[in-house]
Amino acid sequence: MDISDFYDTFFEEAEELLGDMEQHLLELDIDDPDAEQLNAIFRAAHSIKGGAGTFGFDILQHTTHLLENLLDFARRGEMALRRDIVDTFLETKDMLHDQLDAYRNGQEPDADAYDRICKTLQALALQEMGQSVDGGAAPEPAPQPKPVEAAPESPVASGCLNVVLLDVSEKDRATLVEELGNFGKVVSEQGDAKRYVITLETTSSPDDIEVVLCFIVEPEQIEIEASAPSVDAGKGVVEVSSTAEPSAQVVETAPKAAAPVTQAPAKPPTSKPKAAAGPAKSGAESTSIRVPVDKVDQIINLVGELIITQSMLDQTVSEMDGVAHGSLVNGMGLLQRNARDLQEAVMSIRMVPMDYVFSRFPRLVRDLAAKLNKDVELVTEGKSTELDKSLTERIIDPLTHLVRNSLDHGIETPEKRVAAGKPSTGKLTLSAQHQGGNILIEVIDDGAGLNRDKLLAKARSNGLNVSDNMSDDEVWQLIFAPGFSTAEQVSDVSGRGVGMDVVKRNIQAMGGHVEIVSRPGEGTTTRIVLPLTLAILDGMSIKVGKEIFILPLGAVLESLQPTGDDLYAMAGDDLLIKVRDEYLPVIAVQEVLDVANANTEPTECIAVIVQGEGRRYALLVDDLVGQQQVVVKNLETNYRKVPGVSAATILGDGSVALILDIADMHRLSRTKKEAGRLRLPASMHKPMPLKEVEPS
Repeated sequence: MDISDFYDTFFEEAEELLGDMEQHLLELDIDDPDAEQLNAIFRAAHSIKGGAGTFGFDILQHTTHLLENLLDFARRGEMALRRDIVDTFLETKDMLHDQLDAYRNGQEPDADAYDRICKTLQALALQEMGQSVDGGAAPEPAPQPKPVEAAPESPVASGCLNVVLLDVSEKDRATLVEELGNFGKVVSEQGDAKRYVITLETTSSPDDIEVVLCFIVEPEQIEIEASAPSVDAGKGVVEVSSTAEPSAQVVETAPKAAAPVTQAPAKPPTSKPKAAAGPAKSGAESTSIRVPVDKVDQIINLVGELIITQSMLDQTVSEMDGVAHGSLVNGMGLLQRNARDLQEAVMSIRMVPMDYVFSRFPRLVRDLAAKLNKDVELVTEGKSTELDKSLTERIIDPLTHLVRNSLDHGIETPEKRVAAGKPSTGKLTLSAQHQGGNILIEVIDDGAGLNRDKLLAKARSNGLNVSDNMSDDEVWQLIFAPGFSTAEQVSDVSGRGVGMDVVKRNIQAMGGHVEIVSRPGEGTTTRIVLPLTLAILDGMSIKVGKEIFILPLGAVLESLQPTGDDLYAMAGDDLLIKVRDEYLPVIAVQEVLDVANANTEPTECIAVIVQGEGRRYALLVDDLVGQQQVVVKNLETNYRKVPGVSAATILGDGSVALILDIADMHRLSRTKKEAGRLRLPASMHKPMPLKEVEPS
């Protein structure tokens, strides 16, 4: 068996264990650490070390071993935790992540970084265990570690344990017996295929033994209980079953300051041990499997093609006589329902909770707040809210910029907060919730809020076209302008004017938009609205001329038939429509997209009220065709970027329909008007009741 076949499993499990380790370290109460959390951190390090030894990742194994020693001191109460010690543990976790990435890419980890972290951990061990390093030579860097077999860490009172194996195959049983030999001495074996009992004399805890064996069999197939030792009192000899071949053990004498330094090369635990164990087990089935994302994408694409084919058949059947072909019509109805259920089930596979995203920020907030000398409490809400995995990967970078911006520019220092009558500790909230067919993600801080006058002054100095009559919403949007920054000095956190424009551009590329609400002295809320998935879209089909276009249903607010009294022309050939005392820009789709044979008289069109990037517009179309679910095809990948269009889809008759980008349609309309290519009908040129118009 080629052990490299299981590298990917180890890398994935090690990443999860490192994530768990960081989360527990960040949640630790330094003054009164929770024993369970300390044990969980220790077990994570223990498992990574065991797996690294199994696969021959020596540097990773030894670095984790040094960390494990210190964690063992902490969990046994022999070392009092301090913030700087936890910082060292977190730094080591980062180093382990770098080493893991190096091995994943087939490279050796950075030798200098390895040497530095080894010296740091060794010095910390000596200092905390009462041995000064002052006046002496620095601790020697650890040699390139080799996998060794020895008595494990986590010593408990010496005794015997019964390891009970339930429904374990003979092949796996032999492997388990061999692994148990690394933890001590196998005293006896007895039982059958259903229940096999191995008596083991060991100083290891049941938890440490179980975490290794779970890589070979399911946790439900293992029971560990105390047993009386079977030792010859006169000679101290333990009989070992001839069927077991325990590995030779190497016992090293460690300094008082160090924990046991040798460990059996254990295999890491995994959520799918069957992959490493070979034959399928007869015991309990695993409740989850790991599937590469590209395989899921392939299934989604196939389901998308199935939906398109079903739409084509449905359109053909709809033209038939329902009485003469009743059974066919009924069958198509059943196919349509089943296809939709299949589509929703497949799409749900790609949905992951927002906790996947939010879990990355406690460490960022902790480290950045310390660098800025601020006290910040991070609160997360809606962690179970689900989003397409492709979007969760792409939203992490924009969210990181927003969080850093809130910490640097938003939340004040403790002194300023106290002077303003606020608690010294600032509050940063990350929340997620479903809103119709979208997901709403908010970054909320209780800081000083945005300064309108300061933003306008900075915009003018940057040469931007601004005025004092701009609404607050328009002023807040200035922070997304390229090169815009209000930082007084450049630092490694902010001040270079990059980041926020990238945030807006990336979110728009995902089919979403950003809104900002700010209250001076109270704080700022940044809202990100995204579609739940980019693969399937609920759309509104509209007709312009002979062309069919798709509007995202989530952007459609209402539709109405405009009258002459509702429409007003303004200077520059701008056309507004009055909807319940609000004046909205009018976008004639046929003019913007140059559609031939379309209705050019606004009062004979239908106005579809839509929303994009936090603003509302009225699209003039010839007709509303209906609502339907469409499979989104990337137009830029298959053709090129088309202004005013976000993607495309295939309709039931096999024709291609373009999916419109609301905000980009407005920008395209403005561009054409400025170029003098759009002209209003003569009937629209009438006086505008300016007294009724509120500043937009």
